[in-house]
Amino acid sequence: MLNNQSIHHKLSEILLQENILVDEPLNNHTYTKLGGQADFFVTPTTYEAVQQVVKLANELELPFTLLGNGSNLIVKDGGVRGIVLSLKKLDQITTEGNEMIAQSGARIIDASRKALDEELTGLEFACGIPGTVGGALFMNAGAYGGEIKDALKEAVVVDRQGNLLTLPADAFDLQYRHSNIPEKGYIVLEALFELKPGNYQNIKDVMDDLTYKRESKQPLEYPSCGSVFKRPPGYFAGKLIQDSGLQGKGVGGAEVSTKHAGFIVNKNNATATEYIKSIEMVQKTVKEKFGVDLEREVRIIGEDPNKD
Repeated sequence: MLNNQSIHHKLSEILLQENILVDEPLNNHTYTKLGGQADFFVTPTTYEAVQQVVKLANELELPFTLLGNGSNLIVKDGGVRGIVLSLKKLDQITTEGNEMIAQSGARIIDASRKALDEELTGLEFACGIPGTVGGALFMNAGAYGGEIKDALKEAVVVDRQGNLLTLPADAFDLQYRHSNIPEKGYIVLEALFELKPGNYQNIKDVMDDLTYKRESKQPLEYPSCGSVFKRPPGYFAGKLIQDSGLQGKGVGGAEVSTKHAGFIVNKNNATATEYIKSIEMVQKTVKEKFGVDLEREVRIIGEDPNKD
């Protein structure tokens, strides 16, 4: 494998220097404010550049990780080796008729607001989801009875070989908090949403109501990864955690929120290790008390600290 200087040189043939960061602390790019360094943190500004970065990683046999805006993600304290690709600079949102094209790096909240401005209904549920469009499709994000698969018509992706593909919504096997994008190794570049004409005030009223519900119930005053666990069949994760007496408890600087038990907050300069141990403590306690396995909704990536 090439040394870092040689890798940097090859990346410089694809990207401007301002779009290549070396040894970049990933706690600058996650909602939890956790995570070690990325060897290379790159932010392409064109689809072609994304394809070239993927092909370069393949050619050099470099580890390759895609990062959204870090809202539903925990990066371990040891950081991430190889190339971390961020699409945050691909953030354009356009509409034509009842259709919206939103690039992967755009926030799904901004897509819902754009829909409101254009008097289009179908993305109201997303007005409080903090992730990017790409991240929302990656996990079929949803809230308050709506989810991405309800509005998605097709998406443009790059595959593992660096090929550009346009695929219909049903190609992504969208289910509750699931898509096949991780298994396929796709990188989402843009999503095409099919919306419906609506009334501005009616759409705004729904979004205002959902925003109030979110802000009044969720611990937005502390860094967190959002909702930690998927909803177990027949139960609510937050209720199980609350009934287990876990609110206010945690490991180190991480704590199960006293405002909403489904959230774990970084209350006092937690490490990723402490945050992950807090998640495991919750899973163990709920399993012992109720016999229910809580499955993580949040992704965990990277290496443990002090790993050779």
